[in-house]
Amino acid sequence: MQCYNCGAEVKVDGKPERSSECPACMRPLRCCKNCEFYAPGAHWDCRETVPEQVLDKERANFCDYFRARAVTTGRVAKKQTSSRADFDALFS
Repeated sequence: MQCYNCGAEVKVDGKPERSSECPACMRPLRCCKNCEFYAPGAHWDCRETVPEQVLDKERANFCDYFRARAVTTGRVAKKQTSSRADFDALFS
């Protein structure tokens, strides 16, 4: 899986424990922002039908639907950076 915060690739067998942290930045691994179902703008920012809202998406939680997000390839990451630069250029 890949850390949502720093982008470091972290090897995890199965689902990470609630106490698991990224070795590079020490942020929780089992949180909404590292989940495959995390979708800002969706109901409660999740594509699954979760029974209750998780308010802090960067905090570790016990969600049963958690599935680690796939690692982003270099080509996709480069495209995201380029798109962000294009967006910022609109306002400068």
